[in-house]
Amino acid sequence: MNIKFSRIALLASIITLSNSVYAQQKKLSFNEVFITPPKEIINPIAQQRGWADDTHFIEYRYKGEQTTPFTVDVKTGNAVPSTPGQVNVATVVIKNKDVFYKNASGNETQLTKDSAEEKNPTLSPDGSQVAFTRNNDLYSVDVSGNKEIRYTTDGSDVIYNGWASWVYYEEILGRSTQYKAFWWSPDSRRLAFMRFDDSKVPVFPIYNSSGQHGFLENTRYPKAGDKNPEVKMGIVNTNSQGIVWTDFNEKDDQYLGTPFWMADSKTLWMQWMNRDQNDLIIYSVNPSDGKKRVIYEEKQKTWVDWFDDMYFLNNGQGFILKSDKTGYGHFYFMDLNGKLKKQLTAGNWRVGKLVMVDEKIGEIFFTARKEATTRSDLYRVSLKGGEPKRLTFGNYDHTISLSPKGDYFISTYSNLQTPVQTALLDRNGKLIRMLADSKGSDFKQYTLPKTDLVNYKTRDGLTLPMSVTLPLNFDPAKKYPVWVSIYGGPDAGTVYDRFKSPLGLNYWWAQEGVIQVAIDNRSAGHLGKTGQNYIYRQLGKFEIEDYVDAINFLKTKGYVDETKVGITGGSFGGYITAMALTYAADVFTHGIANYSPTDWALYDTHYTERFMGTPQNNPEGYKVTSVLTYADKLKGILRIVHGTMDDNVHMQNSIQLVNKLQDLNKHFEFMIYPGERHGWGGKKSRHSNQESVRFMYDQFLQKPIPANFIGYWK
Repeated sequence: MNIKFSRIALLASIITLSNSVYAQQKKLSFNEVFITPPKEIINPIAQQRGWADDTHFIEYRYKGEQTTPFTVDVKTGNAVPSTPGQVNVATVVIKNKDVFYKNASGNETQLTKDSAEEKNPTLSPDGSQVAFTRNNDLYSVDVSGNKEIRYTTDGSDVIYNGWASWVYYEEILGRSTQYKAFWWSPDSRRLAFMRFDDSKVPVFPIYNSSGQHGFLENTRYPKAGDKNPEVKMGIVNTNSQGIVWTDFNEKDDQYLGTPFWMADSKTLWMQWMNRDQNDLIIYSVNPSDGKKRVIYEEKQKTWVDWFDDMYFLNNGQGFILKSDKTGYGHFYFMDLNGKLKKQLTAGNWRVGKLVMVDEKIGEIFFTARKEATTRSDLYRVSLKGGEPKRLTFGNYDHTISLSPKGDYFISTYSNLQTPVQTALLDRNGKLIRMLADSKGSDFKQYTLPKTDLVNYKTRDGLTLPMSVTLPLNFDPAKKYPVWVSIYGGPDAGTVYDRFKSPLGLNYWWAQEGVIQVAIDNRSAGHLGKTGQNYIYRQLGKFEIEDYVDAINFLKTKGYVDETKVGITGGSFGGYITAMALTYAADVFTHGIANYSPTDWALYDTHYTERFMGTPQNNPEGYKVTSVLTYADKLKGILRIVHGTMDDNVHMQNSIQLVNKLQDLNKHFEFMIYPGERHGWGGKKSRHSNQESVRFMYDQFLQKPIPANFIGYWK
């Protein structure tokens, strides 16, 4: 028997069979892709949204365009309709600039009557008072509206009490706070608040072109190396006036992070960080006199991240924090004096979220990227240490909803080849029942794009992931254009082994013969803090080189059209796109850079200096990572897009790049969106989407745009 001939014949029969299968599968029309997707390809499935108690979860089920909530028994699967909001709780809202209180019975009371606007009304834990800010001063009012107390009196256009300075809102306290910078004690007897003095922070003018004359919006925005706001923490008793200032000197060049009240309300824990962000100290502060003592200190050669999910055990047993000081994020069990009791996890992998602490049994539940860096699983481990037990299953990425006592959990899971499914399991990971499967009965009846994970190696030997979606009816003997969608910021990876919808633009570009790629660089999180440390003081250099290495790896496959390698992204992804068309102009040929930082000296202090230091102490680092440095290398087609009132990444960034390119007599495209901030919606989003598709056809694919796309975004 001729073994060689038989293998060739077998391969030929497989290819013939594969082509036959593709020939039998259906293709989607424009209307089916974008307007009316065929039923039974990917079906909407019931959504589990929390738990009523430890043995009943809340599930929203689809019926046509409507969703109906049910309460489901984990043991029997029996479901009964539940009325949203049937468990009433008191709430506070702003109406016409005033604070209104609605009790659990639905009765509403107006608490303030003032011409000024109240902001961030927050109910005290005992439900008796509402704290808020007005004209940058801190107030509280009882829920009857009879007694209002003003705690601060110096609020102004540069002094903010309980209202965050911009850089704190954006980078430290977080956007979800909506600028709120005050915190109730658990017993409702005290309020801790931050006081910001922006008087020495430079003003950045943002021009609004509305009306006949336009106007300037002046923002106190510290750019890299600038003076930061002066900050101090105050504590007030909520039944009287008078402020206890914590023992920090607001004149010091420092940052204060989100504080944590102890359960007994007798101690406030505060986070302090130096300007260089490589030394973080947790202090215990006495709210009666403001005196502090050191609980925990962590230093790193690069930077230290804020602690945002510390857990305090009952009865003074200690606390759990997550630190990446070993190069990978792990959990540590500490006593209340900051002494290590037990390192709970260890190894060259990273934990994710601390989901729950079962103090009765002495275990923690947590997520981690342990089995693979592109997937998340649920684990539990004893507070006494030991090997973590994996509770989830298979080669899937899992999103977890744990019951209040930890006896059950629901996993929503998938991988790149498997549409989303949900399952109910017990605390040991034993399957109780499958809950839903989004894979429709016609899933295999259509020719759909398939996405695979691929590893590439960097020039210095690191192994990193990328996802690749090949065109429909892919032929390895042909050459195809490559389009990369990117973000690329530190610890913000986008390459995961989870299902992506095969419809929409993903399908459209696959049928147009485009290889669609997502790439993660060394700082994206797959290599933990160890990988992020590479980028210290040269933010962007290693990242763009990693992307070049990924594309060069794809080129070795023989099916890449090297004259059409495009890239797009927004914010940090816009920066990477601009770097790709300049620094890496020999590899990338087309790009759309949206609201991009182009020179790190133009971005804010806290974010930029964490990775770069200041322009004063790292001038070379700022030079080698600036798009402006490489503007002379541009030879492809670059579209620069920005909103004129972007208060995060100022349009100044794009204007300086445009100015440089004009002086160099370079061809490029520039699109502005008047009045838009950091990203846009509505009519501007419609136009932006349409113009991006037009760019793809006119510049990248160099073919007429289909008539169906004209006016599609309405």
